[in-house]
Amino acid sequence: MAFGIDAGTGLNSTPSAKQVTLAGNYLDLASTDGQGWAQQFVPDLMEQEAEVFGNRTVSGFLEMVGAEEPMTADQVVWSEQGRLHLSYTGQIKAGSTNIIEILADIDSHSAINTHGVREGDMILITDAAASVKAYVSNVAADEITVACYQLVNLTDHASLAAGDAVSLFVFGSEFRKGQTGRTEGNEPTFKSLSNKPIIMKDMYHISGSDVSQIGWVEVSGEDGQAGYMWYLKAAGDTKSRFADYCEMALIEAERAVETDLIAGGAVNPSAAYTANMRGTEGLFEAITKRGNIVHGDLDGTGTGLSGGASADNDMDEFDLIISEFDKQGAIEEYMMFLNRKMSLQIDNILAHQNAYGSGGTSYGVFDNSEDMALNLGFNGFRRGSYDFYKTDWKYLNDRATRGGAVDVAVQAIGTLNVDISGPVRGVMVPAGVSTVYDQTLGKNLKRPFLHVRFRASAMDDRRFKTWTTGSVGAATSSLDAMEMHFLTERCLVVQGANNFMMMKGT
Repeated sequence: MAFGIDAGTGLNSTPSAKQVTLAGNYLDLASTDGQGWAQQFVPDLMEQEAEVFGNRTVSGFLEMVGAEEPMTADQVVWSEQGRLHLSYTGQIKAGSTNIIEILADIDSHSAINTHGVREGDMILITDAAASVKAYVSNVAADEITVACYQLVNLTDHASLAAGDAVSLFVFGSEFRKGQTGRTEGNEPTFKSLSNKPIIMKDMYHISGSDVSQIGWVEVSGEDGQAGYMWYLKAAGDTKSRFADYCEMALIEAERAVETDLIAGGAVNPSAAYTANMRGTEGLFEAITKRGNIVHGDLDGTGTGLSGGASADNDMDEFDLIISEFDKQGAIEEYMMFLNRKMSLQIDNILAHQNAYGSGGTSYGVFDNSEDMALNLGFNGFRRGSYDFYKTDWKYLNDRATRGGAVDVAVQAIGTLNVDISGPVRGVMVPAGVSTVYDQTLGKNLKRPFLHVRFRASAMDDRRFKTWTTGSVGAATSSLDAMEMHFLTERCLVVQGANNFMMMKGT
């Protein structure tokens, strides 16, 4: 049976730009329709403001998984190790039988003229249906000539032909007696990455006269403000909203492109970039460009982890995610931050792994009995050598944020990208720390995979600044008003993004 849920049209969920109580939202005692002060009966006033949306803040994600550190420069630069072993993708050269053109490294970075395959190397050449071991007899720029150990020509294999795409990796070397050894070595590679902080601002303004007005609505807010002064709520909401922005910006932000391609392939400076809207790399952009995205039917069974209707095969889908982690850093612990649908789907997957007992539902580690409520949720589980801990992420559930948005990624790196459109259903963040080389300090440091850098020095801390100006609250000027200002300057550092996973689905 199909059904839908339509939200009401009068939820009053959008903040007003006006700094007073609005007649459309509250009882108007001054109306002239016979229901205001012109009548002789006193209305039953319910002074307490109803908190119909609960705790409305959505921040807290970065506090759970990351750390915060000060910075004193306009950008933060860090380096990440490359892979230890040499592995590349390429194709058998057209019209040849034993020449392979190397196109990129295994992580899809450009490798032409920069690969590390040398004469004398032994390599394993594979595609979907072939596996051939060969000896590298000659290297010329991005081309290598191979001699197969058990075939005359590479293309003699029934599944290989000129033009076919292949993968290869070096597993050793071989030299005959008296043969000259290596004449050149391989330099280690690393990725130098950077990000820049952005400055965020907000403010709240109220005239001195309105500060002294008493309202009939008893307000309350997330920061504990309460009373009959409406500006207390307005100022508190502004601060809470700005605090959420401090996190949401580091999740959603993107870097502005430096150039725009126009007709004929010419390049113009990007309008956004030249206007100093440089942006910063947020979490979702980092995962999209350097991490992994999973969505859709991974194993061809007709159901997908993010939106499958049955849990029968979804553990197989999850195992494919684990196999992808094996190809990366093999971090043993992961935090899963999920929306409600994805969280329940994981519960169903785990529940399906355990048989149903005759006395009721049993979830293994839960000692469910007739005298207690049935616990159908899981907080964590272990699969293979990995520990996964899951929690709901309010940011993905709230209708005013990602709970009502659909995202279509324009670029993605990773082997699990089947269909990368659709809403973000969750992220998998590695726990623990990684070792990186900090170019500012000039040494290796252990830091969380995810951490926030904020601008600070001995003179000024711009992590979260607030100050008040005007003649009310702080007599700093002749302005008959109170202005509350908020400012931060920060960016996010995503180290080892290849170990992160974004989940998408319908």
